[in-house]
Amino acid sequence: MTRTIIGLSGNLDRPSKTHALVQSAVATAVSRFEAVGAVFDLADFGPSLGTARRVDDLAPTARSALDVILGADALVVASPVYKGSYTGLFKHLLDLVEPQALAGKPVLLAASGGGDRHALVIEHQLRPLFGFFEAQTLPTAVYASDRDFSNGQPASPVLEDRLGRAVDQFSPHFTRRTQPEVFVLSA
Repeated sequence: MTRTIIGLSGNLDRPSKTHALVQSAVATAVSRFEAVGAVFDLADFGPSLGTARRVDDLAPTARSALDVILGADALVVASPVYKGSYTGLFKHLLDLVEPQALAGKPVLLAASGGGDRHALVIEHQLRPLFGFFEAQTLPTAVYASDRDFSNGQPASPVLEDRLGRAVDQFSPHFTRRTQPEVFVLSA
């Protein structure tokens, strides 16, 4: 059975550092575990997200994206920091989700911001939000500031080390990828 690790970047901009951070985490997890992955950002939900009052108000493509996220075996979720918290449209998307939909699901939390002063947004904003959903947030969260990126991609050895440690905490939920068996055919 193929397991899925899906990323959600809580912003609209493309390209974005938050999306690059989520992409890096998902790619690392997919390479370490027998899983497949994908990354969504708020732009994937289109204009119907902003006007939706309930999940049934989403356009079919937006509803499909949400179904993929909710059906994942594990999530990597990040938001850019805006005024000391996650973005409003990101929260609006989560307001459409039924509380039990994420119960027990392992979630790696991350955030990106201009500087280190916003690093606690994960502990004070994101972790309680996902606690409400009874998700299993991984103990290690990942915060990245502007200095952790080069050309819009994660580039700091400290960031990459922390990201690797966080991804390893998916281990109880996934089988670690093993080296493929090599068969020698004799003539």
